[in-house]
Amino acid sequence: MTELVWKTAKETGAHVARVRQAFTDEFGVEPARVFSAPGRVNLIGEHIDYNGGIVMPLALPHRTFVAISPRTDGVLRVTSTQDGSETTEIAADAVAPGAVDSWIAYVVGVPWAMRELGLLGEVAGADIAVDSDVPLGAGLSSSAALECSVALAFDALASENDSDRELLAATDDGRKQLATACIKAENDIAGANTGGMDQSISLRASQGSVLTIDCRDFATTKVPLDLAAAGLSLLVIDTRAPHQLNDGQYAKRRAGCDAMADAFGEEFLSSLVTDGTEITGDVGGAVDRWREIVSAGGVEVLGEYTVETAEALLRHVLSEQLRVVETIKLFEAGEPTASTWSKLGELLTASHASLRDDYQVTCPELDVTVDVALDAGALGARMTGGGFGGSAIALVRADEQDAVAHAVREAFASRGFNEPHFLSATPEESAREER
Repeated sequence: MTELVWKTAKETGAHVARVRQAFTDEFGVEPARVFSAPGRVNLIGEHIDYNGGIVMPLALPHRTFVAISPRTDGVLRVTSTQDGSETTEIAADAVAPGAVDSWIAYVVGVPWAMRELGLLGEVAGADIAVDSDVPLGAGLSSSAALECSVALAFDALASENDSDRELLAATDDGRKQLATACIKAENDIAGANTGGMDQSISLRASQGSVLTIDCRDFATTKVPLDLAAAGLSLLVIDTRAPHQLNDGQYAKRRAGCDAMADAFGEEFLSSLVTDGTEITGDVGGAVDRWREIVSAGGVEVLGEYTVETAEALLRHVLSEQLRVVETIKLFEAGEPTASTWSKLGELLTASHASLRDDYQVTCPELDVTVDVALDAGALGARMTGGGFGGSAIALVRADEQDAVAHAVREAFASRGFNEPHFLSATPEESAREER
């Protein structure tokens, strides 16, 4: 049987040594400090962060590491072990929306956003080396891991230079502010719309727990997730299908949802069925209201959607929000039992069906992964992340994890897909300085 490709996280000490060496090789001196931040996988709650919904991500053991030293000339120099290109140099005061068109936008956009939000004074400059084992293009938020490690770095340098400035990373509220800066950097400088889930989990995660994030105000709650104790594993399958969120598909759906919320007179679509975790409505009732608004001529602009196709967006957003609430209540009911995990699996699978049929953000590789994983014994499975490629997750019995992975690999081979890669997700801690 052909060996599976497992993308295991590097040991932290070795990773720190690697990024420090990369910095020294490029800039000729030792870096002043090293920081890291995790990638993430979303358990459930897809495409509802920008609709004011509740999401349930967890931080991965895979991390992005940043080695940094300050400069005094206002220049930002960035190099990466992954990029393979020459070091990029840009003046900090030259960073602006539309001015940076490569991956370094996710780096240099962060101090720009921190300054814009009043979290940072003038950027004196810095030399930065980046290394990461968060799989690229897998929908596991390698971009947010990069942004958040950089945010911690500039936060630390700023407090080091100003004894009166409080270290934002020292408190959860401060980390919430840093996450806001990272969101702004991704939206305004990198030009990739984000609802804020990825940055929030990377900066605010807790080891051993999924984090519920209410995306109306980014309030969080920890939900312990001990899969090992239940004899289970959360298998992540990187389909290695092209994963692109900046080709207009993500923006198209977001614009459609925003237009629908305006038609309802709501800030967020999620408000049609819930107030936080309190259920206040149902999908059928909201769809009926939508049809009444349409009949009354109350819809003017829906972006690229018609009133009929937009209805499918509404069904997904609202049903997904209710699935998240049901998941939260499952774990609030007490110690998880076999029926808890079985029900969670059903909710994951229902989430995928909604993303496939209503939101239409899956692809053949994702659909095959879910179908094959379920046939091979998974309790539940779904795509995770933005879709259009990327990764899927499967809730599996730990002793069946390899069998499920082999079944997926064989299915991919028979269809001529790229070879999938695999990792096992366990909830890890948030962004931190590496000592």
